Amino acid sequence: MELCNRNILILGLAKYDSEIESTIVTLAKHLARKNNVFYIETPYTWKDLLLNKHGKEKARRDKIYLSHNNHLIDTGTPNLKVMVMPTVMSINWVPEGKIYRALLKLNESFMRRRIQKVLEAEKIQQYVFINSFNFYYPDLGNMLSPEVTAYHCVDPLVYPAELKHGLISERKLVENSNVIICTSKRLYDEKKQQNQNTFFVPNAADIAHSSKALQSSLQVHSVLAGIKKPVVGYFGNIERRLDYELIDAVTAANPDTSFVFAGPVIKEHVPDWFFARSNIHLTGAVPYSEMPQVLKGFDTAIIPFKKDAVSATIFPLKLFEYLGAGKPVVATDFNPDLKDFTNDTVAYCSGAAQFSEAIKNAIDNDSAAQMEARLKIAAQNTWEKRGNEFSTLINKYMPGGAANDASEAGELQNEGQIIVNI
Repeated sequence: MELCNRNILILGLAKYDSEIESTIVTLAKHLARKNNVFYIETPYTWKDLLLNKHGKEKARRDKIYLSHNNHLIDTGTPNLKVMVMPTVMSINWVPEGKIYRALLKLNESFMRRRIQKVLEAEKIQQYVFINSFNFYYPDLGNMLSPEVTAYHCVDPLVYPAELKHGLISERKLVENSNVIICTSKRLYDEKKQQNQNTFFVPNAADIAHSSKALQSSLQVHSVLAGIKKPVVGYFGNIERRLDYELIDAVTAANPDTSFVFAGPVIKEHVPDWFFARSNIHLTGAVPYSEMPQVLKGFDTAIIPFKKDAVSATIFPLKLFEYLGAGKPVVATDFNPDLKDFTNDTVAYCSGAAQFSEAIKNAIDNDSAAQMEARLKIAAQNTWEKRGNEFSTLINKYMPGGAANDASEAGELQNEGQIIVNI
């Protein structure tokens, strides 16, 4: 049974109005279908405020601060509001230790007071608290009085700024939450060692959105105008996860194929040759709302991620978005667990030669039957399905739920040993 008619607070790391679709914002919208949801955006620090003093996010926050609506933003989605936090101290530069933890507690107390003020104004006493990968504020949930605390673990900690304090903070989050939900099997295996109430609910895709690429009336996006066929495409950030050595070999081996990378470029991670390769085309950032128009112009879609310890934890949304658009998909074998969810519809490759051959095969030998198989797989990995699993799992940890019933707790633990959605 899903959560229903509950108040849910979600502390998310992602900005609600970001141009890049995020897992937790999508889940927040799903939970709001049957519940009253408050999405708590990660607060601005004084440093953020100075760096973005002329930005649209700063202007939006100023408008909220000057209003009398309890610091809530109406999102336009029924039952879903964004709760704006007060500006907090910039403390990530402080070395790990007692001083940092004391300053962090002070920042969390500022946030707690704002949340309590809103809850009082809204006359809310009982609620669920979900921390979605916001390990920067590990104790906020326990400083409040929720019925259930859940930690949504969506990525490994990778960057130095995350690792500096994140290893300690995230462990506290995991150990002190009632239930942990991970988006990859590798993360599930890791967190299970720290908290037995850990489960695996993988990412999915907004198939209703990506499948718009199948509409005959939809025009191919203008960013693909003039690019010769066949087009092999990637939609997403161009950053550290990409296997540039493999891309170098594949694009060199296929000079008559156009390789389109649609998304923002994080230049410090991208080699110089990438910008000079004649059959590589960079479109820049494309709004998520326009993704179907871009996917429609792809003959084959690719996920050329590096195979390393970080990528092994990734369950990419774009995989099912590609499939939902009916496109053949060629990917590196960065996460072996993905095969369990895609059957034989995706070509997973271990090297550049195999990757090139898979692209050629997809372009030359695709069929209506293969497209139908891809669409069926996409239909099994929708946000509606994942959202229901996410909601049902948390509901089991509500007072009186299965996790609190000694006769059912063992069965629930056994369920968590496998994968909750299979």
